This record gives sequence, C-alpha cells and structure tokens, in this order.
Amino acid sequence: MLTSESAAYVGRFAPSPTGPLHFGSLVAAVASYLQAKARAGQWLLRIEDIDPPREQSGATEAILSALERYGFEWHGDIIYQSCSRKTHEAALQSLLDRSLAYPCGCSRRDLADAPRGPLGTIYPGTCRDGCDAAETAIRLRTSDTPISFLDGLQGLQSQDLERESGDFVVRRRDGLIAYHLAVVVDDAIEGITEVVRGIDLMDSTPRQIWLQQLLGYRIPDYIHIPVITHPNGDKLSKLTGAAGIPANNTARALVAALIALQQEPPEDLRRAEQSEVWQWAIENWRPEAMQGQTAVSTDSEALAGIKNGLW
Repeated sequence: MLTSESAAYVGRFAPSPTGPLHFGSLVAAVASYLQAKARAGQWLLRIEDIDPPREQSGATEAILSALERYGFEWHGDIIYQSCSRKTHEAALQSLLDRSLAYPCGCSRRDLADAPRGPLGTIYPGTCRDGCDAAETAIRLRTSDTPISFLDGLQGLQSQDLERESGDFVVRRRDGLIAYHLAVVVDDAIEGITEVVRGIDLMDSTPRQIWLQQLLGYRIPDYIHIPVITHPNGDKLSKLTGAAGIPANNTARALVAALIALQQEPPEDLRRAEQSEVWQWAIENWRPEAMQGQTAVSTDSEALAGIKNGLW
C-alpha cells in the first residue's frame, strides 16, 4: 500500500467486519476515496472490529481482498479499531472523572415506557443521580444546547441531544466500548480532517460532535452522501440481503458507483480498464453534484443498464 508524508487532508473508510462489502459500501468507499485523492490527501483504511458478537468469520479478509481487487490504495498500515482499546478506555475514564458520564443500570425492559423520538428511545435520566446496579452501562450526559454543523452536501443540521436522544451509551453493559466513543477517539488519533459517509449516519454526527467537544478534539468536516436503496426504498445493507460486490467486472461496478454518486461518467467509460475509470473519476470528481440528495435507488433509470449481477 501507499505511504507518504502527512497531508493537509486526511480522510478514511471504516467498514465493520460484519459481512462482505455490498454496492452501498462500495459507493461510500468510492466517495471518500475520491474526496481524498482529488485533494492530494491521505485516505486511511480502518477496520472497525470492536463488536465481536456481530462480526462474521472471514469478513475482514473478504473486505480487504475486495478493496485491493477494486484498485483502492490506502496510506500506511491498515488500522484495526480493536488495537485502540486502551485509548478508548482512557477517554472514557476522563469523562467519568469529570462527571460527564455515569453508570446506568437500566435495561431495555426498564426503558420500555420511555418516550421515543427520531433517534429511538429518549433516555429519561433515571440513573443520572446514582445507580447501585451490579451490571451497568456508561452514559454520557447531554445538554439542551443544540449541536449544529454545516454538512458539505446536506446543509445546516441541528440536534437538541437532551430532548431528542437523552444521555446516550458510551460503554455497553457487556463492557464493550460503544460506536460513538470509539469512532470519535479513532478519528482524533488518526488526524481525520473530513468524514465522508452515508446519510444514514448523519443523525449520529451531533452526538459525536458533542463527544469531540467534551474531549477537546478537533471537529472534522462532514459530508453525508445519499444512501443506496432497494427498489422498495429500504437501505441496501447486509440486514436487507444486499449481495457482496462482484469479484469480476470491477471497472463496471466502479462506473455504477460513479453513476450513483451523480458523476455522469461518459458512456465509453463502461468499457474502459479499471485504471482508466479511476483516472477519470479523480480528475472529474464533483461532490457538489449530489447537493441535497438523500437517496439513490438501484432501479433508477441511470443504473438500470449496468446493474445486472452487481447487487
């Protein structure tokens, strides 16, 4: 893989090893890769392997093999999130020491009658003033000050965490570090300057910005690209039966990803070599073409001509 001196721009792709890469994953990888390459920046690869119960045997190897086959080139060594456990725990302890986080013994059954909002259950603060349960999660205190950020494609976003989610979990009852804390710590360690990912994760961003503020981290820029959906509108994902990206016809699949990203590749690029596809994509990358778009269906007219066998 590539190595280089530090660059002003540092992006990343961070798949979880819960299954093979599908077309939606490929689109996200292509978008983050092109954003970094078009800016002569670094593109890091991080395997988010901190949830063993959800991980699938052989998934990490399958993901790495697919990325290499499709011509992705990352800077430095592959980063395994599990290797940052001590740093995650140090950040958690910092929050606890400053009373910004606290133990919570509430189970899902305990919260069955709690109000719900767009982000799910709104934690009512049951354990904020103390908890004597033997088995606990750790929750982060929230406030009623809105968290706002300007998304590169979707515009101004704002969330009142206390009202819309309540205090949220940063360490699970089983002792595993929760996603929000792990991703924030790792982005800080790696010097990520911009996060490019699917719009399905945009509701998570204010919680992550809140953590960044409390931990004194630099807040990266954010770009949330449209999610890829099945014809029925469901997000293309492992849970909804999305197939892995093909081992063959990689150039054709990359062109399909560019079409999904509204890049309008020329017709003859469908018959080009993989290296030619990447060259065209880097030289002609226009993320603004996706401005305000939230979803792209796999049965859209633009994708219909090349979708067979891709997903």
